[in-house]
Amino acid sequence: MMLNIAGLVADSIVDGPGVRYAVFVQGCPHHCNGCHNPQTWDFGVKDMMSVEKVFEKITADHMLDGVTFSGGEPFCQAKALSELAAMLRSWKKDINIMSYTGFEFEYLLSHSNDDNGYLSLLGQLDYLVDGPFILEKRSLELEFRGSSNQRFIDVRKSLDSDKIVLVPEDWNKIEIKLI
Repeated sequence: MMLNIAGLVADSIVDGPGVRYAVFVQGCPHHCNGCHNPQTWDFGVKDMMSVEKVFEKITADHMLDGVTFSGGEPFCQAKALSELAAMLRSWKKDINIMSYTGFEFEYLLSHSNDDNGYLSLLGQLDYLVDGPFILEKRSLELEFRGSSNQRFIDVRKSLDSDKIVLVPEDWNKIEIKLI
């Protein structure tokens, strides 16, 4: 299976929790005003790479905490990214996988089918940042999100409970107890 890649970034600390490998896909239907990556909108071929080749590049770094799918719109290549995510989970069971999407979580669930692979990809994710970037709601204070309408979703808990479960705002706070 092939992926249309806009770019690959090793050792990212801004595309999700921990040290991550970011996979930026090419092609996006949303065209959000103020988009950080407008060069990824065009669905024309940028750099076609096999899922296996992307997997090899990612797994060369054994110190990764996770992998992030961004873009462009990752859910426009959901089947191939789902295959990549499954390979990554086989390689490292505790790897954290997240994705960005301009679609809302509810849309992905209600429009999921065997042809588009939405549910398959959601089933491989730990976290999802959903919703379009809205320039008027832009905030530099939001962790891993660009605008306040976007949600940082715990996908596994959401799928298990049949309701959206957000990642708590204080998820990364470590309580240190002095003895």
